[in-house]
Amino acid sequence: MPDATSTGVTHRRVMLKISGEALMGDQGYGLHPPTVARIAQEVKSVHDLGVEICMVIGGGNIFRGLQGSAQGMERATADYMGMLATVMNALAMQAALESLNVFTRVISAIPMDQVCEPYIRRRAVRHLEKKRVVVFAAGTGNPYFTTDTAATLRANEMGCEAVFKGTKVDGVYDKDPKKFPDARRYDRVTYDEVLEKNLGVMDATAIALARDNNLPIIVFSLDEPGGFRGILAGKGTYTRVQD
Repeated sequence: MPDATSTGVTHRRVMLKISGEALMGDQGYGLHPPTVARIAQEVKSVHDLGVEICMVIGGGNIFRGLQGSAQGMERATADYMGMLATVMNALAMQAALESLNVFTRVISAIPMDQVCEPYIRRRAVRHLEKKRVVVFAAGTGNPYFTTDTAATLRANEMGCEAVFKGTKVDGVYDKDPKKFPDARRYDRVTYDEVLEKNLGVMDATAIALARDNNLPIIVFSLDEPGGFRGILAGKGTYTRVQD
């Protein structure tokens, strides 16, 4: 396994945040195995550069707490159900990565020892040092917090140099580029601009946590083949969120 510094990549340790919906492919629900396999291949291509990678995957392809709450379910219960959905997604990603011979650990904020490890910060850091991909599941372990916030929290705890937010578009726009042809993409935007203009990069808690710790957020298209690896090599199209 090469060292990241010897391969010319821009970051040594990163957090990759993707939504649960990213695993659906063209389906309207659940997991699409070819899509999971494609994303796993993207992760492997970066891992092969010697970059230490941790991940947080949302659960919206299976259950979204806010939607459950909107339909009359108690918010805390709905959020816990959403957390369990993220564990299912994390296990699917682990299986896909290990089929590519990438050692992977799923670490859950809600203890469930039969299927994954409990969250212990120093143990998680050690996994990264051993070049294992670490997938953090079950959010922060608390209701009312999104997986965006969980990704920013864990990235800070792990000493990541940036959060890479994989989306369906190649950066942050002033409005939805799929609806408005004149939408303008930002090459760089500050945390405060994201909050003031409600640009929808991540929720406000995640952005504030990144700002307070000067943690850059790189927004890029997960649908672009080789995009994740390209950005780490200093190429590609993306938006950088940082002061």
